[in-house]
Amino acid sequence: MTEQPSFSVAGKTVLITGGTGGIGGAFARGFLTHGAKVIVADLKPPRELQPRELQPRELQPGDLRPDIRYEPLDVRDDAAVDALAARIETLDTVIHCAGRLVRWEEYKPEVFMDILNIHLVGNLRLANAFRPHLRATQGCLINIGSMYSYFGAAHIPAYAAAKTAVVSLTKSLALSFAADGIRVNAIAPGWIKTEISRPGREDPAFNAKVTARLPGGEWAEPEDLAGTAIFLASPAARLITGVTIPVDGGYTAS
Repeated sequence: MTEQPSFSVAGKTVLITGGTGGIGGAFARGFLTHGAKVIVADLKPPRELQPRELQPRELQPGDLRPDIRYEPLDVRDDAAVDALAARIETLDTVIHCAGRLVRWEEYKPEVFMDILNIHLVGNLRLANAFRPHLRATQGCLINIGSMYSYFGAAHIPAYAAAKTAVVSLTKSLALSFAADGIRVNAIAPGWIKTEISRPGREDPAFNAKVTARLPGGEWAEPEDLAGTAIFLASPAARLITGVTIPVDGGYTAS
């Protein structure tokens, strides 16, 4: 009989940049719930990594527990990324969630370049630094695109440009890293309830425009993305590489 696919990530070690954010935190909780060990890398310590029903506490750099570890990281810093790679012995999955956007300020070249540095060049830094780790475990890299990977955004041109480029970078890395047995994919979230999206949700006209186009009529929770990340990190996704999966409630289809 053909062996049934395994959807388990139990025992795997996952690095999540931007793990203190809404989406990164949801990914961390999801992987923890399914038995993985999580390393959260961010500029500030997370306060909530465990499942919501457990009491959160702030983690400190180097604070080790059976399933959670926090490491300070600025993905714009080559030396910091390389130093983190040197501190981590084994790794199965890297998820690059770190990011920012600055509404209507991204037309300034210095802001534009900073946004690209975080989302796009930071992605490449992580891929290069952790390629040996993922080669050793036949692991995977999961990038984060956006629905703005597929259309423009007048108020955040750098963010949209970076997320469009992430789709292409994902394909290129998938082709290059295949020789090492490493899969590279991306997730393109839609309208998610995070702190970054709060201004849009609180703008009645904008919120009405968004929900009218969503088939389900409502914004998603960050946890709604976690299942796709867990699947992509599992053995069940072993033939999936070089793709970007929209998880947007049907927004880009309508």
